Amino acid sequence: MTFHQQAFFHEPTFTVTYLVWDDATRAAAIMDPVLDYAPASARVSTGFADSVLKAATDLGLTVRYVLETHAHADHLSAADHIRRATGAEVVIGEHIGEVQAHFAALFEANDVVPDGSAFGRLVADGDVLDLGETPIRVMHTPGHTAACVTYLIGDAAYVGDTLFMPDYGTARTDFPGGDAVALYRSIRRILALPPETRIFVGHDYLPEGRTTFTWETTVADQRERNVHIRDGVTEAEFVAHRQGRDATLAPPALILPSLQVNIRAGALPPASAHGRVYLKLPVTVG
Repeated sequence: MTFHQQAFFHEPTFTVTYLVWDDATRAAAIMDPVLDYAPASARVSTGFADSVLKAATDLGLTVRYVLETHAHADHLSAADHIRRATGAEVVIGEHIGEVQAHFAALFEANDVVPDGSAFGRLVADGDVLDLGETPIRVMHTPGHTAACVTYLIGDAAYVGDTLFMPDYGTARTDFPGGDAVALYRSIRRILALPPETRIFVGHDYLPEGRTTFTWETTVADQRERNVHIRDGVTEAEFVAHRQGRDATLAPPALILPSLQVNIRAGALPPASAHGRVYLKLPVTVG
């Protein structure tokens, strides 16, 4: 079994999309793809996702899966665009229905059935996907959301938003279904993997003192240096710090448009009778 990967960094949202493929069969997966979105004009476009698709074509790959680590609140997913372009199956954690139920109610998205059926395949802890001769193992890692999963491929763990680079820490847990205790326990499962396991994060934000974006670390490095959850930090200490920090954070800039799209597996809401597509803006008064 030999697999390769290429990372694509979407700087407007600080998101990393991964193209992963099996060397023997050229079967490929695209993980956490981004749909370009201009907030001022509400214009969506596919330039970033198309650059990933072009790379796959240039490498002679067949895209079998779109792997979503969770329903993102900081960028719009290009999963549906890639599915339409390639026929790939969209994969997400089996608890996605809980996330859909909350946000479908918030946005009055009556077209969304909160059972995950908008996606192609729902996966549970311990499931295995075949990427040619390369198995993709699924680890359920809730905490940031109820539906977060980590994908284990060879010597690598793709953790989505659960962990960030060691100098930045861990995911927030104040979204609906988030849970700081669950996050701590999920991360300790990840950090129980062999020390040399490579960890690929879903975002990189530049903390003070660093000027270069990066997205690869290791279990050993996280256990030694992670500013929130290195070895020796107890569950109670982590939960107190995480909840305290979360109370100071503003919502992600794209949370309202992104979740309306992402609970639909990257598809836009249905067009109105006049052919226009609208994203809703729930207003809180007071």
